[in-house]
Amino acid sequence: MALSVSEVNKIKQAHPADGVLPVIHQRWSPRAFTSRHVSAEELKRVFEAARWAPSSYNEQPWRFLVGRHGSETYKKILESLVPFNAQWAGHAPVLILGVARTRFSHNDALNLHAIYDLGAASAYLVLQAAAAGLTTHQMAGFDREKARTLLAIPDVFELGAVIALGYQGDPELLKNEEMIQREVQPRERKPLHEFVFASWEEPLGLE
Repeated sequence: MALSVSEVNKIKQAHPADGVLPVIHQRWSPRAFTSRHVSAEELKRVFEAARWAPSSYNEQPWRFLVGRHGSETYKKILESLVPFNAQWAGHAPVLILGVARTRFSHNDALNLHAIYDLGAASAYLVLQAAAAGLTTHQMAGFDREKARTLLAIPDVFELGAVIALGYQGDPELLKNEEMIQREVQPRERKPLHEFVFASWEEPLGLE
């Protein structure tokens, strides 16, 4: 039986943890997107959220290349995706490539935390999107050198991830049984004791 968007979201909801922001439990990464248009106002809000992410020396090294469906930037980002991602991401109305400047603007020294800071900005972006009823899916599966060439990205910038953004669609839109099954499987995460330590490999004991 085909599942609706609301039914899929119930399956994907994380078990709530006391005091954790609900949007963190609600956010997940669908592959099924509708063709519904994302307005400039909606895009402005998600990038405004990214704007306020923390960064080393307040460098704000992130840059986001934004392709809206039908634009040249969209086509170039889509062309750089691996085939598995391209077959579903091409239905999303917006494709975004995040990059980070790897040298500080005030002294040209190497910024070893540039990608970390880009990740923080991207996290703010996707959480704001989730809070606004939008859906996002971040992808590492793309050809970085191809994207750099197609989009004329200078060498001083390191490429992060591609983010598909839009509105969630029914799983059947994927027309691929493997993807549909992934779309409706419950989410899993490691328990805290596997990654929160008091000393190396010694759990802090929060559970």
